[in-house]
Amino acid sequence: MQLQDQNIVVTGAGGGIGAALVRRFAQDGPRTIVLADVDGAAAQAVVDELEPGFDTVVVEADLGTEAGNVEVVRAAEEYGPVDLLCLNAGIAVGGGVEAPDEDWYRIFDINVMAHVWAVRAALPGMLAQGSGYILTTASAAGLLTNLGAAPYAVTKHAAVALAEWLAITHGDAGIKVSCLCPQGVRTKMLFPDDEDLAKSTGAESVRMQGVIEPDELAEVVAIGLADERFLILPHPEVLDYWRRKTDDYDRWIGGMRKLQARTQG
Repeated sequence: MQLQDQNIVVTGAGGGIGAALVRRFAQDGPRTIVLADVDGAAAQAVVDELEPGFDTVVVEADLGTEAGNVEVVRAAEEYGPVDLLCLNAGIAVGGGVEAPDEDWYRIFDINVMAHVWAVRAALPGMLAQGSGYILTTASAAGLLTNLGAAPYAVTKHAAVALAEWLAITHGDAGIKVSCLCPQGVRTKMLFPDDEDLAKSTGAESVRMQGVIEPDELAEVVAIGLADERFLILPHPEVLDYWRRKTDDYDRWIGGMRKLQARTQG
C-alpha cells in the first residue's frame, strides 16, 4: 500500500504508537488523517507538530463504545471511503481470572470490540470502492502471552484472531489486513507512572525483552504496509518465539512457567 493521497484513520492517536504512526504517515503525503482519541487535546497537540499540506481532523471519542467508533469513521468518510483504518487504541489491565468483571468488560470493549465496531462502520464503504486496508495493533502477547495479565493476553489474542478472519473473509474483495504485534515499545502503557501498575500488567517482564521507540516501530509499519504483510513484527525475534511455541506447545508452556518464576523471584 502507498500512503500518498490516502484517507487515513488512526485511533489512539494522542500519544505513543498512535502519534508515531501519524507522524510517519504524514511524511508520505496523505489526503487526510483523522486522529481519534479519548483525549482530544493530546491528539490536537500531535496535529500541531505536523507540516501542513493535507487535511487533519481530530475526533475526541470514547473508543470503548460503538457510537464513538462510528463517529470517527463518519468523520473520515466526509473525505471519501476510508483507505487505511488503523485500529490502535488499547489499554492494559493486570491480574488473572480474579480481575473484576468491569475490568474484563472495559478491556474487551477497547481492545476487541472497538475493532469490531470500527470495521463494521467502515467496511461497507471499502467494499463499495473495492479496496481498503485495515491495520490492527495487537501485541506479541496476542501470539505468545503476557505474564501476569490475563485480560491483556486474552484480548490481544482476540484482536489477532479478528484480523486473521477479516483477511481471509474479505481478501478477495480487495480488503487488505495487517496485524501489528510488537513486544516492548516506550509508551506510557509500558512505563506507567505507577510502578504497581507496571508489576500487575507484566510490564517489567516485557521490558526485559528489549524496548524500541515508537518512531522506530512506525517505520517498520510503513515498510510492512508497503509490502502488504499480514504480520508486522517490529521485534523480529517474536517470529522465532512463535515458531517454537507451535512446534512444541507443551515445551513452550513449560519454558514460560520457568520465565514467570524468574520474573517473580
